[in-house]
Amino acid sequence: MAQQVKRAFKYRFYPTDEQAAELSRTFGCVRLVYNKALEERTRAWYGEQRRVSYVQSSAALTEWKKTEELAFLAEVSSVPLQQALRHLQTAFGNFFARRAKYPRFKSRKKSRLSAEYTRSAFKWRDGKLTLAKMTEPLDIRWSRPLPGGAEPTTATVSRDSAGRWFVSLLCEDGIAPAPATTNAVGIDAGLTSLVTLSTGEKITNPKHERRDRARLTRAQRALSRKEKGSANREKARRKAARTHARITDRRRDFLHKLTTRLVRENQTVVIEDLAVRNMVKNHSLARAISDASWTELRSMLEYKCAWYGRELVVIDRFFPSSKLCGACGTVAAKMPLHVREWTCDCGAVHDRDVNAARNILAAGLAASACGDGVRPQRESSRTGRSSMKQETQRATAGIPRL
Repeated sequence: MAQQVKRAFKYRFYPTDEQAAELSRTFGCVRLVYNKALEERTRAWYGEQRRVSYVQSSAALTEWKKTEELAFLAEVSSVPLQQALRHLQTAFGNFFARRAKYPRFKSRKKSRLSAEYTRSAFKWRDGKLTLAKMTEPLDIRWSRPLPGGAEPTTATVSRDSAGRWFVSLLCEDGIAPAPATTNAVGIDAGLTSLVTLSTGEKITNPKHERRDRARLTRAQRALSRKEKGSANREKARRKAARTHARITDRRRDFLHKLTTRLVRENQTVVIEDLAVRNMVKNHSLARAISDASWTELRSMLEYKCAWYGRELVVIDRFFPSSKLCGACGTVAAKMPLHVREWTCDCGAVHDRDVNAARNILAAGLAASACGDGVRPQRESSRTGRSSMKQETQRATAGIPRL
């Protein structure tokens, strides 16, 4: 039976000069309202230890519109301004729940330019979207159709650093579970091979940033030579931004195709909980790790498995997948990165990445089946081996070795 989920469908559009001017004013007003409300909340919190609610911020917004200095806030749609206050409320809720850091002010140059319109602030008729304060519908390039009979509940308009305009439509969509299968796969993330599967397949890392590095270097070098504030500097900035956007788009497209294939082919997907934030502190590998985008890969697997009725198992980051012999359960004392193939004392010869992927799969299946932990356990007095090693051997018993 299909489950109802909320999905965002993102499209590029080309605004008229009047629409672009209206949206630019709205972006500026959204940023101003967010920053001003954050300033008021910060003053109340640090000065009086008092929390300001969304209702109080909304009332303050009404008063700001009545002042001569901020009267221009009334010239744009009120809904994106109210949504900015709701987003700020969510940010503070995450902060007080210790899920995020203290909210930061939006920058004119670095922050994402966007405005969110709820159903009361746009008109959807005959497949055309018209935003509040506009007389003409947006010229949207429908790269893919919306679900049959879907009605957008929220429209988020944004403009990226390359000057491209996008609209994201949030809709209710019924997603049917994928056909059941008995396949399971363990995934070992890497740099030479983006992922190595427990089946022995290695998917080469496309290295999108490296492929465009020369073009990006030229664009950034040209940008650094331009005088600040000049029209030529803005042109050079747009050119560099387009190169970055090209890299990002190609990377995301590749990850979407890869994760969709993995989810469709396998009932259970097992991955490692990588500490990417700590790994990028290695300055010699930070650029390559960022280009691999392991965090985005995991994020895609998470929501696609939830959509299509698959199981995603995440094993502990301290599980010694690379150092563990899948044949006898022995853990090697050390395993430097340059070692790509190693021989265990039992005589088994392992490809480092394939062995790691198979150990990840075995650990994930063990954890899923019997709830055993996937961190290295202390040796038991009865067997002299950890429970994880025993479960790993049992789970890998039926997996053919290469």
